[in-house]
Amino acid sequence: MRSGIDTASVDETVRPQDDLFAFANGGWLAHTEIPDDRGRYGTFDTLRESAEEHVRTIIEETAAGSPAAGTVAAKVGDLYSSFMDEAAVDALGAGPLAADLERVAAVADAPGLLRLLGELARDGVMGPVIPYVNTDDRDPDRYVVYLEQAGLGLPDESYYREPQHEDKRAAYTPHVARMLELVAHPGAEAAAERVLALETRLAAAHWDKVTNRDPVRTYTLLDRDGLEALAPGIDWTGFLAGMGAPATAFDAVVVRQPSFVTALGAALTEVGIETWRDWLAWHVVHAHAPYLSAPFVEENFDFYGRTLSGVPKLRDRWKRAVTLVEDALGEAVGQLYVERHFPPHAKDRMLELVANLVEAFRRSLSNVPWMGAETRAQAIAKLEAFTPKIGYPDRWRDYSTLEVEAGDLLGNVRRASAFEVDRNLAKLGGPVDHTEWFMTPQTVNAYYNPGMNEIVFPAAILQPPFFDVEADDAVNYGSIGAVIGHEIGHGFDDQGSQFDGRGELRDWWSASDRERFQALADKLIGQFSLLETRDAPGHKVNGALTVGENIGDLGGLTIGYSAYRIALGDEAAPELDGFTGEQRFFLGWAQIWRGKARATEAERLLALDPHSPMDLRANAARNLDEFHEAFGTAPGDGMWLPEDERARIF
Repeated sequence: MRSGIDTASVDETVRPQDDLFAFANGGWLAHTEIPDDRGRYGTFDTLRESAEEHVRTIIEETAAGSPAAGTVAAKVGDLYSSFMDEAAVDALGAGPLAADLERVAAVADAPGLLRLLGELARDGVMGPVIPYVNTDDRDPDRYVVYLEQAGLGLPDESYYREPQHEDKRAAYTPHVARMLELVAHPGAEAAAERVLALETRLAAAHWDKVTNRDPVRTYTLLDRDGLEALAPGIDWTGFLAGMGAPATAFDAVVVRQPSFVTALGAALTEVGIETWRDWLAWHVVHAHAPYLSAPFVEENFDFYGRTLSGVPKLRDRWKRAVTLVEDALGEAVGQLYVERHFPPHAKDRMLELVANLVEAFRRSLSNVPWMGAETRAQAIAKLEAFTPKIGYPDRWRDYSTLEVEAGDLLGNVRRASAFEVDRNLAKLGGPVDHTEWFMTPQTVNAYYNPGMNEIVFPAAILQPPFFDVEADDAVNYGSIGAVIGHEIGHGFDDQGSQFDGRGELRDWWSASDRERFQALADKLIGQFSLLETRDAPGHKVNGALTVGENIGDLGGLTIGYSAYRIALGDEAAPELDGFTGEQRFFLGWAQIWRGKARATEAERLLALDPHSPMDLRANAARNLDEFHEAFGTAPGDGMWLPEDERARIF
């Protein structure tokens, strides 16, 4: 039987007792260079490259088959070809933006601005606030519109105020000016300064990423009168009309950051319309730059790729074309991907793994010492209500109303955006679709959706090193098993634990249980806040930002290990490749986090990403007694953590 361990990547000069991540992956780290078109590179990326190649083959074969006009196959081929015809795109220059920029220049007042913001939102241009449709957190049997703060060209509000981002701010204004010069915007340099000033004002009203993790604080349900009172300076009627939304769309709306919307209303009243025109012209150019001629593409990449992430090379054009097709017609391609690359027996094996993980979680919830009887009963009820989705949707998305033209790249991008806007708005007033997927089958990832209490595992992640149907159980449980446990764990992390089994945001915990849980979460926050990744020495992890994912990792490891013991039953694990079953479990975990990042990208991710860096995720195993038993750690070892400092929640 195959062990599933990539022994060629093991670094025998490192002891797993000192650094599990480096032991499991040191050989790979020493001999692998980050590709020039990436800011970081690892296990997820190698699988994404494989999926990308598969999708490219599907797209090109589909297009070569001369599909009938108007069919989904023809749309896939025409969209891809519209991106790949670089000469035609370059010949157009800034021409495709001319009509939009004329509309921006003609805006005379705030109501006109709001209507145009709605129109451009249909085309994929981000405004200062983003509406989206989702299940109502307090009433999961209906859909409602949410309003999310936006309006910034830098990655996050912290980039406008923190000293560590000063160099990025300094580079941002010249970038905005150069982009505006490409469309002959009058006084581009002065306009760029006004854009930065306006965005700095908006950023000052933004809620930070840690606050935005709180589902209670970010839930304010308002009727239309309440929304109007929150920000009298915003013409919502004009915005909705421009977006093509029903006039009733905001009759019930969840405002995630109410104080930001109030501040936005004030800015619309107090900031001159000339500045708003500069700002909107910039965002029109920024949103569409990847689909324009070479000068736009290169300038856009120079800032967002080289400056912000340290990536030296733009991705090949075919890769960017594949991304566009997946964004616009992802499930159409996904249906063919599943037929070719996801065997039925893989789904059966995954269902078995999920069943064992759920059983392990049930046993854990039945025995965790910090949870009282009443909370325990509701937690187990929530676990039993979990819906697993594996591989691909039961019902594929209908793209019949999406229009695609082979020679109209930016038009295709706009129509694809409008298609998504209309598809989501059409949910309002209808029954909740529990069959919908929010990732395509060819996506290398997984997710937990608290509003539907579901865990979702697309087909593309269900392959080695995450999942190997031919490998021994130990590595499968340490890799995909721990990932399953991670996603289940999100149902009980600091955010997900505030939703019940039907997906309703409500307080179903006793006060004392919540207090004990929070103490454990705080312990994990404190532990990670002291850590640095080897990719960005001198920069600490934000323990409060990453706590949800860290709880997920810790729960995934703990429950994955328990599920592995369940799968073994009364049998002893064989020794394979010189490792016991227990050791292979933890090596399986460590090797899925194999990866490295450029320093600039690692620093950017520390500011934005709710996940801890890859090396620290692997070495989170030091919190488990089972890890220390498997490898015989002792005080003084790099992975050693005194028992009273180990965080164990489940």
